[in-house]
Amino acid sequence: MLFQAKEKVVARVIQVEVDKIEPNPYQPRRKFDDIENLAQSIKQNGLLQPITVRRTEEGYQLVAGERRLRAAKMLGMEVIPCIPVTITERNSAVMALIENIQRRDLSYFDEAEAIETLIDFYGMTQEDAAIKLGKSQPSIANKLRLLKLDKEVREKLSEYRLTERHARALLRIQCKGQQLDIVETFHSRNMNVETAERYIDTFLQKERDMASLKKRSVVFKDVRLFVNTLNKAVEMMKAAGIEADSKRIQNEEYIEYIVKIPMKKN
Repeated sequence: MLFQAKEKVVARVIQVEVDKIEPNPYQPRRKFDDIENLAQSIKQNGLLQPITVRRTEEGYQLVAGERRLRAAKMLGMEVIPCIPVTITERNSAVMALIENIQRRDLSYFDEAEAIETLIDFYGMTQEDAAIKLGKSQPSIANKLRLLKLDKEVREKLSEYRLTERHARALLRIQCKGQQLDIVETFHSRNMNVETAERYIDTFLQKERDMASLKKRSVVFKDVRLFVNTLNKAVEMMKAAGIEADSKRIQNEEYIEYIVKIPMKKN
């Protein structure tokens, strides 16, 4: 007896002209690495996984598969296998964002920007985004905090391939100029995360010490004004014929100032 397995068609694959597919405007990825390697793999083995597209008035718009589409263009392919889906532009954007966020090779800044887009543009809360992405709410909050760093600082961190923990440690520094200097130090000294965090601890302690010294200097300047006033008072008494005398004693904790004024003139 022959048994026939029941088959269910999940998605229909169609061939679409490469030039008729426009990129997804909500693609969070800024850099696409190893496109040449992927192109060589497709050349040798064919495209094993179709890309996903949605129909538009002009033709098709990419939903998922940017690297595969770029590799196909690099190879000069005229058509590419696609799975068409019927979804709104909003859902297409959400799919593209979520697909890329869940890939491990997405940079942590691109991931943070994609999460911010999900939350701001689509009216999600951090809790909503956490559920969508299978992450915790504190994890989402930590990702978003990275965007407080200036764009120039982010670019330097990415250029030097410093980790997300390097970037989070840098959030403790408020001044952009100091952040850039510290990034250069991280890079030039090849600091791992633990060393970088200790470096920032030391840097902040020096900043606090300097602030305390400046504060004491201001206070000391004010004290000198009072001391000068006392000295002038003693000089005025002497000018008036009063044999006043003054003595100043200074130690680490205070300044002692003694003025002796005779009860009667000599």
